[in-house]
Amino acid sequence: MRKLLALLTAAGTLFALTAAAGAEDAVETAVGAPSVEAKAALLMEKETGTVLYEENSHEQLEPASVTKIMTLLLVMEAIDSGRLRYEDTVTVSAYAASMGGSQTWMKENEQMSVSDMLKAVAVVSANDGSVALAEHLAGSEEAFVALMNQRAQELGMEDTHFVNCTGLPAQGHVTSAYDIALMSRELIANHPDIRQFTTIWMDTIRDGAFQLSNTNKLIRYYEGATGLKTGSTDSAGYCLSATAERDGMELIAVVLGSETSTQRFESAKSLLNYGFNNYTLLEVCPDQALPTVDVLLGERDTVQPVMKTAAKLLVDKGDVEKVTTQLTVAESVAAPVEAGQKLGSLTVYIDGVEQLSMDLVADAAVERLTVKGIFSRMLGILLMSGKS
Repeated sequence: MRKLLALLTAAGTLFALTAAAGAEDAVETAVGAPSVEAKAALLMEKETGTVLYEENSHEQLEPASVTKIMTLLLVMEAIDSGRLRYEDTVTVSAYAASMGGSQTWMKENEQMSVSDMLKAVAVVSANDGSVALAEHLAGSEEAFVALMNQRAQELGMEDTHFVNCTGLPAQGHVTSAYDIALMSRELIANHPDIRQFTTIWMDTIRDGAFQLSNTNKLIRYYEGATGLKTGSTDSAGYCLSATAERDGMELIAVVLGSETSTQRFESAKSLLNYGFNNYTLLEVCPDQALPTVDVLLGERDTVQPVMKTAAKLLVDKGDVEKVTTQLTVAESVAAPVEAGQKLGSLTVYIDGVEQLSMDLVADAAVERLTVKGIFSRMLGILLMSGKS
């Protein structure tokens, strides 16, 4: 194996690490800890799941309508798996129509598309729409809540127990800032189509007869806001899971138990500002082809190494200039070579401390020469040398 130490320079190296935000402004834009007025809060970066700030993040609290993130997640999973379609019709039951709190005044037996139901839930936090979707998917709200709790366990939401799909006050209906960040990340990372609903500022349903205005005021007033869900009850206080993206980095700010609506939005803005001002995502990717690796006794003489997977690294802006990479590539490999076979690695360091290592693999298979193939190759070499 040969080792090549590649230091990052302005001109770039074999592998370029591209900052998702302006690293050159790191010193000027760096800010201290966010100002949060809430019982609990957490800031998470979506791509890596790194927690950038937390305060009482595992305290079990009522989430109010932030609960609906899990409802939206299960609906989007059903859509993306083909079990449900946006154009499918949902019929409102008497029970769904009876929901209090935030609602769109649905009537028993009223029919509405899944798309409009999602719009109602995401934009105005419709409790009636949430229950109607839950019943449509699982047969009853009770059955749907069982699915919610099962999914929460799968996501590692150890502080969470759901009692309903709306977030209306109920004994034992609790979660935490950390768990909300987990389900928020799952929703926005793996079901990006949810943005078509969570980024709506104003819209209508019922053929324009019913006006919707987003309860998440950050959608209009915060640069890069992508969602996600508000919630408030007398017992839960004012809650929010706010998501925003700038320069390729998306953050999740969770605020639980603020005393006023203004406090929850200002706290979320402070969390998001802290993240965007202090951190950046570096995308590790080749800026030119890697050198080929010789194949011994193969039907082809060489094989091309490529990165096995794409990778991104979250870095404090002040540390960007301390990032280095070390590339290790095999000089040769014996046939047969399998597609995806490891041929080397790329390791990334910050100030000499290893952060991640990615495999370099063969881009295609190379079969081993047969005995006949070996003799044919040797004959070809002899003929060529004779001509010279």
